[in-house]
Amino acid sequence: MSEFVVVTGMSGAGRSTAAAALEDVGWFVIDNLPVALISKMVEMADLPGSEIERVALVIGRGGSNTSPEYEDLPDVLDELRSTHTQVRVVFLDAPDDILVRRYEGTRRRHPLGSRGVEKSITDERRLLEPVRERADFLLDTGDLNVNQLRLRILEAFGGEAMPHMQTSVISFGYKHGIPLDVDVVFDCRFLPNPFWVEDLRPLSGLDEPVRDYVLGQPESREFLDKVEDLLISILPSFVREGKSYLTIAMGCTGGRHRSVTLAQELASRLGRHGQPVAVFHRDIDR
Repeated sequence: MSEFVVVTGMSGAGRSTAAAALEDVGWFVIDNLPVALISKMVEMADLPGSEIERVALVIGRGGSNTSPEYEDLPDVLDELRSTHTQVRVVFLDAPDDILVRRYEGTRRRHPLGSRGVEKSITDERRLLEPVRERADFLLDTGDLNVNQLRLRILEAFGGEAMPHMQTSVISFGYKHGIPLDVDVVFDCRFLPNPFWVEDLRPLSGLDEPVRDYVLGQPESREFLDKVEDLLISILPSFVREGKSYLTIAMGCTGGRHRSVTLAQELASRLGRHGQPVAVFHRDIDR
């Protein structure tokens, strides 16, 4: 039986980029698929002799975002999950002001109509709320460029088989805003800041001098020990609840030094416990 990923979300949030990334790692991508045809495509993928093992269904592109489409999609997703064990729903989102700027930059007409981009985005968000509630993987693309979004998709879906639970660790800077798509947030601004060390300022948390400085603080080691113990104790509970993705965020002021080092170290520690972890540094180049 095939494995399915349904990619949907707000118009302008990056569905085309997600579709291209999935195609590049071997998914059979069906783009701009009407909701009414999802069941038919699933039946075809499951036919005896079919060599299609991983199918990505991209819903909502190309002007197909109509109210009936949105109203039917939650029931279709529920039906698909009732007959297939390997189904994941990806919902791409972004703040309204970001979506408005993207549409203004491309001068494209919003699929929901001609009453103005802002009103169309508001209507679309309301209509998509039942779908958003069903998402396994909620990805906020507001602060991501095309390459960063592609990387997040590859980290989550580039493997050969569907993981039981995919864990990601993200570093970020509080001055750029807390990521909206995270489950657990740890604030590491209490640690000494390498930014105030002249020789370390131009470096990042991936560089050995910064790493040695951050991890050399007694508070850092104690903090990581406690975070590791906490996560290892609660990860099995997330798995038992059927959670497909867990995103852990480490935040410092700018997202370039402390949070980067700690995110890398935490991912390494979780990996030693047998938990596969992807690492993403949102603000390291800012």
